[in-house]
Amino acid sequence: MPEICRFFHIIIRMYAKEHAPPHFHAIYGDYEGIFSISSGKLLEGKFPKKQERLVTAWANI
Repeated sequence: MPEICRFFHIIIRMYAKEHAPPHFHAIYGDYEGIFSISSGKLLEGKFPKKQERLVTAWANI
């Protein structure tokens, strides 16, 4: 899975052929979340709130 970004120990990855809706994966330690590309909101998984806010802010850049 290609890594597209890394910041504050958070890794952002995307799969080429994934299911809808368009999303990316964020990994932080033992946590993994699936985030919407359009809104940056957590769709699935568990993620610490502070890091969730960082990922959402990154997605909205």
